[in-house]
Amino acid sequence: MSGAEPAEDGRPRCPWGLSTEDYLVYHDTEWGRPVHGDDALFERLCLEAFQSGLSWLTILRRREGFRSAFAGFKISAVAEFTDADRERLIGDAGIIRNRAKIDATLANAKVLAGWDEGELDALIWSYAPDPATRPAPRALADVPAVTPESTALAKELKKRSIRFVGPTTAYALMQACGLVDDHLADCVARGGGR
Repeated sequence: MSGAEPAEDGRPRCPWGLSTEDYLVYHDTEWGRPVHGDDALFERLCLEAFQSGLSWLTILRRREGFRSAFAGFKISAVAEFTDADRERLIGDAGIIRNRAKIDATLANAKVLAGWDEGELDALIWSYAPDPATRPAPRALADVPAVTPESTALAKELKKRSIRFVGPTTAYALMQACGLVDDHLADCVARGGGR
């Protein structure tokens, strides 16, 4: 694919955003827009980890189930989850019932509960590259899966005992949370849809 393609409204979008209505709404209103706040970033970190090996659409369609199951991804609440909560999560058909990913989410909440308020936000955003050093991708092939920044972020998170976040997951987080703008150059959502 060469570049952005017209949606039904005639406006160009990144091709991946055109396959379903769920993707189109996510593409137009959320992906690549700045996300701040420890709980909000914890949610995205968890969902990106759950997405590993699956399509993002699977996660997107279960997001409300995840939010319900994980107390709205409030770090302090998830940090208090017990073994009974773990068993409840493993049996919850509204989420991805992967034991390793559930265990990582619970362990990460316990770690993050010990951090200062705003520390997760500040840490993640400290790895945002200078936009002036990143040309707008013209085609999907121009969008990397891993960058030096995502590799460094994953390494730092691992050093701080955060589990299930490698360089690819870290880069997906950076894309989703607006640390980078990987909307294609001719996509209407590039630059926040302005």
